[in-house]
Amino acid sequence: MKHDIKESVSTTTAWQRFSIPYEFPVSFTSSLFDAANPLLKDTLCRLESDKCHRVAIFVDAGMLEARTDLLTGIDSYFSAYQESIKLAGDVMPMPSGEKLKSDLHFVEQMQQHLYDHHIDRHSYVIGIGGGALLDAVGLVAATSHRGIRHIRIPTTVLSQNDSGVGVKNGVNLFGQKNYIGTFAPPFAVLNDYDFIESLPVRDKISGMAEAVKVALIRDSEFYLWLEQNCDDLALFRPDTMKYMIKRCAELHMHQIAHGGDPFETGSARPLDYGHWSAHKLETMTRYHLRHGEAVAIGLALDTRYSVACGLLEAGAEDRVCFLLEHLGFKLWHAALEIQDQQGKLEVMQGIQDFREHLGGELTITLLKQLGIGHEVHEIDVQLMADSIAWLKQRSV
Repeated sequence: MKHDIKESVSTTTAWQRFSIPYEFPVSFTSSLFDAANPLLKDTLCRLESDKCHRVAIFVDAGMLEARTDLLTGIDSYFSAYQESIKLAGDVMPMPSGEKLKSDLHFVEQMQQHLYDHHIDRHSYVIGIGGGALLDAVGLVAATSHRGIRHIRIPTTVLSQNDSGVGVKNGVNLFGQKNYIGTFAPPFAVLNDYDFIESLPVRDKISGMAEAVKVALIRDSEFYLWLEQNCDDLALFRPDTMKYMIKRCAELHMHQIAHGGDPFETGSARPLDYGHWSAHKLETMTRYHLRHGEAVAIGLALDTRYSVACGLLEAGAEDRVCFLLEHLGFKLWHAALEIQDQQGKLEVMQGIQDFREHLGGELTITLLKQLGIGHEVHEIDVQLMADSIAWLKQRSV
């Protein structure tokens, strides 16, 4: 019997290597749409100063209700600099909060707007609103024409001190937070403190959770500052709020730039401390819990677990809970007790969802000191359930 002898297959591999530096300005200002403030115009003309730049703007509808002068201010600003910048169509209002991120119809609607007004890769897309709007507009900008210059104008504490300065965009699908998304840095982030003053009290409080989070994992001095200034923060004193927002943003920016994994290709997400349960609680409550409110619960829960598993000294969990409560957070929600058909706590599915969203090995950040995070790769389910019971007991 004859056997055909095939010639060995020859394989060659050529490695394509290149690097692209990413940089974008994060500015803190006031009266952004006052013609006396040239920041927005200068930002739009940063790369080409000898042309008139076309700009499409999407704005949170809730912000328009709170700031009835906003549309007039935008029109006046563009009129004052009409030789350099031009609005492409009307400013387009979009739904507030997670509603915008939970229906792909709105993504298509925004893309249609860009298509109708011939927004190209040398034009600009501006999102004015909270984290949900910035996430959705960022996705639209990143996927239209494979990338349109995107400027974020955050209007909430949470978006100015956290999500607005990051490199992630996304919307929700299949009941999963940010299942559809991109890593695409913005062209610029312009923070206007005036927007904070017009926020409802609930939104002012909600945004402070991320400041506590980043202080707990990265900066013990900032954590001490939060404790020392919690009275002024609880009263929303302007100067104290401004420092809290700016310092929190700086810490997030430092982690993204110097943490070694800006596009989350590995298994660790230290900036998501307390978030595995927070994301699950948001979806379980159909977003009646705001993101910051859910994060505050997640911080309290994981801090207690850090003590229970022997990483963190006893008493630290009470200290963290006191700070969060003093800032105005409630650290218990009935959704924490919901059980699935097998009698297991439904919130625990958040651990698996968290791992699947990132991929790779389960990696959850806990605390070994207030100001120093510590990564673990497994969670004791019973110990976490005990921590949930502890949260309920202290809320009675």
